[in-house]
Amino acid sequence: MMCVLTRGLSNMTMLMTLPRRRLPRLAVGLMILVIAVFLALAFQFPLFPEKTPASSGVDGTIVILHAGSLSRPFQELAAIYQSRHPRSKLLLEAAGSRQCARKIADLGRRADVFGSADYKVVENLLVPEHARFNIHFAVNEMVIAFNDRSRRRPEITADNWHEILLDPQIRFGRSDPNSDPCGYRTEMVFQLVEHHQGEVGLAERLSKKHDRTYIRPKETDLLALLEAGEIDYLPIYRSVAEQHGLRFVRLAPEVNLGDPEHAALYRTARVTVTGKTPGSLIELVGEPIVYSLTIPTDAPNSGGAVEFLSLALGPDGRSVFEKCGQRPIIPPRVTGGEALPEGLLGVLPDPGSQ
Repeated sequence: MMCVLTRGLSNMTMLMTLPRRRLPRLAVGLMILVIAVFLALAFQFPLFPEKTPASSGVDGTIVILHAGSLSRPFQELAAIYQSRHPRSKLLLEAAGSRQCARKIADLGRRADVFGSADYKVVENLLVPEHARFNIHFAVNEMVIAFNDRSRRRPEITADNWHEILLDPQIRFGRSDPNSDPCGYRTEMVFQLVEHHQGEVGLAERLSKKHDRTYIRPKETDLLALLEAGEIDYLPIYRSVAEQHGLRFVRLAPEVNLGDPEHAALYRTARVTVTGKTPGSLIELVGEPIVYSLTIPTDAPNSGGAVEFLSLALGPDGRSVFEKCGQRPIIPPRVTGGEALPEGLLGVLPDPGSQ
């Protein structure tokens, strides 16, 4: 075989040194193909080798897109997961929940897990094409955060925070409603405090004070502005304020979007944001803050995703979320339960019972 191969290579070298005008292009092409087949048979190499598949399963790579406010608990969960599966690799990517969903739906980004700060993001932007089930797993509330550099900090209370934010000397930031649930929830809080105070036009004045000067894609992007003294206050989730050691004012239950007893009142707040298709708009209605988890339909590593969700929804995960200020929903609520992977049935209630 080696003699034949050597002779073939010698002939190929001789042919390739001939002047091009003596070999029609088609003949050269056919000759190269014949030589390639010959070499493949000689060395038993595949002519068109398959791409090496990405590692999958509990010891493979798991890509997780998540809300900025889930950064701290997901980092802790990733550390626990990797301690149990040392050969695994977890890639965490934080962005506004709506921005994460659009990466999946509009940009074709493939992810194994999506953690949203608002369960409605999954329903409005991903179901049914890109996700078939939605697990409601934690709650939160809105607060007004500040630090020791914030002006008028000794004066701010749950009753006057809106007056202080409107002070011409005070600057406050908020996230983009089209990218981040915290952004549209901030506008809902403004509407609810207007109703609570009975002060017509209050919400509009708060929303328009800085135009877009201190608006960022997600709420955690604003922490650096607060730390640098560029802003004095920040409407944000209580969990994020606690995780970063910020001082904060708790808002009235009628305003903070964190009390289910006031769900009917929250529904009076409405914000319009971009919809599922370009140029479309949807109206979001206020309701208590609920976080959710899902596995996108084209997840490259669905097995690893199921294992990660099992951790997040189990006792260790609940402990992490509790410590990070995101009170777990026990038991979690599920929509689209008929599409749940079999591996999650043991950690979630029977879908038929909900």
